[in-house]
Amino acid sequence: MEIRIDENAGYCFGVVKAIGAAEEELSRDGSLYCLGDIVHNSAEVKRLGRLGLVVIDHARLPELAGSKVLIRAHGEPPETYRTAERLGIRLIDATCPIVLALQQRIRKGYDEMQRHGGQIVIFGKPGHAEVIGLTGQTGGTAIIASTPDDLSSIDFSRPIRLYSQTTKSREEYQQLIANISSRLAPGADFVAYDTICNRVANRARELEGFARSVDVLLFVAGANSSNGHYLYEYCRKVQPSTYLISDAADLQPSWFSSAASVGISGATSTPRWLMEQVAEQLRVMS
Repeated sequence: MEIRIDENAGYCFGVVKAIGAAEEELSRDGSLYCLGDIVHNSAEVKRLGRLGLVVIDHARLPELAGSKVLIRAHGEPPETYRTAERLGIRLIDATCPIVLALQQRIRKGYDEMQRHGGQIVIFGKPGHAEVIGLTGQTGGTAIIASTPDDLSSIDFSRPIRLYSQTTKSREEYQQLIANISSRLAPGADFVAYDTICNRVANRARELEGFARSVDVLLFVAGANSSNGHYLYEYCRKVQPSTYLISDAADLQPSWFSSAASVGISGATSTPRWLMEQVAEQLRVMS
């Protein structure tokens, strides 16, 4: 059985930057706090935990005065920076540059909408770390829409500025734009910005060819990875024999009984070493 790892799979630039920043600090001091899981992959979180990375939530910040805390690639709302300054916490800011630029665009759009009585709408997953940071740029007033059913809070007669979480599906975003456009009052001021990360958007097209080239595709992703679930579902449409796994322990021999080739790919939050572990376990099984 031929086993192939997708050459284009693995960490995006933002995740590489955040993990590199964490490893650099850990090599110096042996411990570091991180606001939330540094990446939506439990295996990588555990690896870094063994090196001294301690995952915390915002409620713990008051007890960490004077400590160092990493902001992961997803970014944080302005309130986090104000809290850290008040407590004397040194922030190691590893916000993805693409996310940071989007935060700044939303802040600018919010200021404009404040002047003109308009609304900020964000296409994203409610409660997602990136979306929390984006919403924070609007003082928590942005309307979050993950499906057309979430558009009831919009006043279609007032100006609207629409942005997308960087890791969402471009196809679904276009559908949402079309839905909003169809509801606008005559002459309404509506602008939708293309803010989806090109790395995420291009991954789907790259994956399509890889998925079609193998008999079985194993997609390795963390349970909380939005990007992972989107890409997995995309793969299933072109390769029905696609299985979502978190690590090698999830492998089922029955999946490969008649397969001549198996491909292994993953989300932008999936480490290369984890895909290699899956490949090694497959070799043992075969």
